[in-house]
Order: sequence, then C-alpha cells, then structure tokens
Amino acid sequence: MSKGFESTIGLEVHVQLNTRSKIFSPASTKFGAEPNTQACAIDLGLPGVLPVLNGEAVKMAIMFGLAVNAKIENNSIFARKNYFYPDLPKGYQISQYEIPIVSGGSIEIETENVKKRINITRAHLEEDAGKSIHDLFPNESAIDLNRAGTPLIEIVSEPDMVDAKEAVSYLKSIHSLVRYLEISDGNMQEGSFRCDANVSLKQKGSSELGTRAEIKNLNSFKFVEQAINYEIRRQSKLLLNNEKVIQETRLYDPQKNETRSMRSKEEANDYRYFPDPDLLPVEITEATLSKIRENMPELPNERKKRFAEQYKLNEYDIGILTSDKSLSVFFETILKTNDIEPKFAANWIITELLALANKHAILAQDIRITAEDFADLLVSIKNSTISSTQGKLVLEKMWETGNNPSAIIKSEGLSQISDKDELNKLVDNVLKNHYKSVEEYRNGKEKLFGFFVGEIMKESKGKASPQIVSKILKDKLKK
Repeated sequence: MSKGFESTIGLEVHVQLNTRSKIFSPASTKFGAEPNTQACAIDLGLPGVLPVLNGEAVKMAIMFGLAVNAKIENNSIFARKNYFYPDLPKGYQISQYEIPIVSGGSIEIETENVKKRINITRAHLEEDAGKSIHDLFPNESAIDLNRAGTPLIEIVSEPDMVDAKEAVSYLKSIHSLVRYLEISDGNMQEGSFRCDANVSLKQKGSSELGTRAEIKNLNSFKFVEQAINYEIRRQSKLLLNNEKVIQETRLYDPQKNETRSMRSKEEANDYRYFPDPDLLPVEITEATLSKIRENMPELPNERKKRFAEQYKLNEYDIGILTSDKSLSVFFETILKTNDIEPKFAANWIITELLALANKHAILAQDIRITAEDFADLLVSIKNSTISSTQGKLVLEKMWETGNNPSAIIKSEGLSQISDKDELNKLVDNVLKNHYKSVEEYRNGKEKLFGFFVGEIMKESKGKASPQIVSKILKDKLKK
C-alpha cells in the first residue's frame, strides 16, 4: 500500500445451494452433465411457463442467516433483475432486491492472531445464470444453460476489510460455514463457490470512500488475494499520478496476474428491478424458524470450543482441524475407531497428511485417504509395527496407490523387528564390534548412545524397533 492511501474491500459471495433441483424448476442441478441437457422449459423462459419456488432453498438460506445471527425477514419478495446477456435466456434474472430473506449478521475472522468482526449487509436468494464458454471454438463462444436456474445465495459484506489477507480470511470463514451447514459443497473449481471483490482506495484518515472497481468471478482463495493486491497497486498508481479511478467491472487474468476492464459498473436502477408477478411473497413463520433452529448442525465456533474441552488440544491445532468440516470429521473418525491419543492423531494429520495435500494442491475435502486407513497407519506406528520414518513412507505410498497400510507394509517388507531375542543378538553384535566405544561410553562419553542406536538400525536395515532397542541398549551398557 502506498503512503497516503487506505484500501476498502467488500465481497459479494455467490454460493450454489445443495438442492437436487433448481430454484424455480424441477430440472436437475447435478454437475458434469452434457451441455444443455439439464435446462427445462422454465429455465429457458419459454412462453406460458411459471416458476415454482424450491422450499429447500429457502430453508438453506434461513440456516445461513441463523448461523451469522442475522435477521430473517418474515416476508421477503422476489424481483426481476433485467439485463441482456447470452447466458440469460429469459432476459432477466429472478433475484431479491428490496426485501432479501436475510438482513444483517456478522462473521468473525482472524489474521495474524488478530480477530475482527466483519458485518454482513444481506444474503438473498436468486437463480444462477448459464455459462459462457470462450475457449471451446476458435472464433465463437458457446453457451451451456445447465447451470441456469441453480439456486444461489449471494452474501454481501459491508466494506469492512482493509487488505487482501482479511478478504481471504473472510472468504474462508464463509466457505467453512456453508460446508458445516451442508447447504453447499463449496467446490470452487466447479463454480459452486465464487465471489466478486469490490476494491477502492481513500485518503488515509478520510471517512469518504473512494471510487470502487468490482472484480468479477474469482474462484480460488489464491486468485482473490492476487486480484485484490493487483487492484490496490493499480488504483494507487492512478491516484499518485492525479488520475481518476473509473467505477467499472473488471476481470482478473491469473496468467498475467492483472485485472482488465470489462464494462462500466452498473447501478441498481440500470437493472430496472420490479417485483416478479409470477411469485408470491415468501412468508416465514416463527414455527418454521424454531424448527430450523432446533435442527441446526454444530457450527465451526461450537466445534472449536468442544475440541478444546474434549480433546485438550492447543488453539493452533484446533484452528486447523476445524477449518474444514470434512477434516474435523476425519479427525474424530480416527479417534472413535481406535485407541489413539488426540494429540498424536492431530500431529500426523497436520504435519504429514496436510503437507501431502498442499504438495499436490489438494483441498482437505478432496483427500482420498480414508480415516479408517489413516487410523490403521497410526496404530501400526503406535504399536511399533513400523517406525515414524517408515510411517511417512507408507503414507506416501497410500497417497500414490490408494492401498491400505497393512498391504503396503507387507509388500514393502517394512515390519519392524520387535522380537526381543532377535534384538538382543543385534545389540550384542554391535557392542562386540565396537568394544572401544563401549568403554568410552562407560567412562562418561554418553553421546555415543546415538551412535550405537544408529549402528543397530543399520544392521537391521532400519527394521529394528527404536524403542525396544533403546531399552535393551541402556540395560546392556550399564553392565
């Protein structure tokens, strides 16, 4: 950030909801179907069709609102947002404008051990548009309308974030929350979780916000951070040169790591919003709210608190394990199926399993190793069937092959030698071959203990149990 300016950032997060059918039609929302095979007459806006609201989408929006302590409107209405674009077959999008289903609320973020509350303006229901594809044909664009009509909630934050790190932390918190609520799979690669970032600069200390640019359709945490940082640099350079920042919509190009102008930024009146005449107001009763409230799942902050009380883990471990619902479930599945210490399991998940996931650019939710197989690996290490070093090798093989640890240990011949008679012989041979070092050890050179252990491990080709070897060695060196 250049001296004299402060950045102001707000995010509009688009979350596809986990309903089986679309928000106003019975068409499937399943991802990956052949293009234009899941768009029915209602999605296409053919003459004479009428939309019917999906009640499950309403329930999911309410769940989000309750989770962020927002106000749930007893009566909300749908409006038509009018604009013309090839992937919008009706010529308008059904959304909510004046009275959204969720108003207000907030979510807590943490950056560099500093906690901050980010306020939410609103969260409204709407239908997704289709998808324009520009790289399928050399001189033409293609339109896939399978996505048209998929239910979304758009979560609009207040401009409370001051840098890219806060924006990413907020986005990750929202991502974690919708996955805990199980209202969205949060798959960013498939487009079910994406955001627009509004970025502006103002004079340091000023209460008057600067002119904002909106960066559209960011679909990874990395791209959000890079796009915001680039936009801050771009606007800063303009202002330092006494040039104006234009209010506009921009796209982020990850290949060039830059944003580029797309179109001038529309205002609400450009969309000519008006209430949709085909849809009745959505009435939410207190009875409905109470029922949804009673069936709410455990939320991230509640799970953090429980992990601290139940498993006595430190704040760092808890933060990582609860950052993704699938990871916390993975952790607890290990503890339920085997007599494994929580700290031991946490260490292996955080330092070894997640390191492998990061190396292969895999999200926690997409890790293919099962909790049951991972638990078997930890049991093998705990029971000294294999050493910790061997355990890391087995884990890599599990990742590469998908095989269970027992099969890998057997095929690779990695089982540790735990037979005390066999280990006694190994220790005796090493001590006999290094009798001078034995005398030096007994005369006070205790650092040689590690040397003896290393020689024994070498003799056993790494298969001797280090714990049993150390005990036998200590006993023999006392004599």
